[in-house]
Amino acid sequence: MVAPVSGRGSAAVFTVIGLALALSGCQSNPLSVLGGGSSEPQQVQTLPEGKVTQEELLAYCPAVSMRELRAVHDTYQRGGDGDASKLVYRATLADATRACTYGGGMTNLTIAVAGRVIPGPAGAVGTAQLPLQLTVYRDNEVIQDKTVNHPVAIADTVGATQFVLTDTTISIPNPQERNIRVLVGFNPPKR
Repeated sequence: MVAPVSGRGSAAVFTVIGLALALSGCQSNPLSVLGGGSSEPQQVQTLPEGKVTQEELLAYCPAVSMRELRAVHDTYQRGGDGDASKLVYRATLADATRACTYGGGMTNLTIAVAGRVIPGPAGAVGTAQLPLQLTVYRDNEVIQDKTVNHPVAIADTVGATQFVLTDTTISIPNPQERNIRVLVGFNPPKR
């Protein structure tokens, strides 16, 4: 008959058993997992299509930030600007990020902007056109500026509708310095 294990000794027994089980699952040459202990020549692995290379991982990808004063966009019924009872919808930005690819001396940016649209008292089902502005700066100089009218389908007038804009059209020559930044926000309406 086996006596039950209790107290501090039980933890040690389970640790030893767990270690033994883990080691029993290893290959016959445990160093081969780490790339050592084998006399066979090492194979150089090539990355499958779409994988990130070490150069790309270490390359400079400009930061993306939201314009604080342009992170909210209100749309009113005609002639109702500033009247809360005539608010059709309020769009807000929540987050922005980017990814870069490199080739031919160019840095190609994929910019993603997430937010939501909240119907107001005058809201209706339909499509909201959100004027999102993407501006690329080198220090304080604007080197690219574009506005994307992003459609968001509003299915009901209760609750918020989430949206994500993904833009892949910004390409810049590979920066010589780390002085590039991208700002995103709503393009204010012309008055």
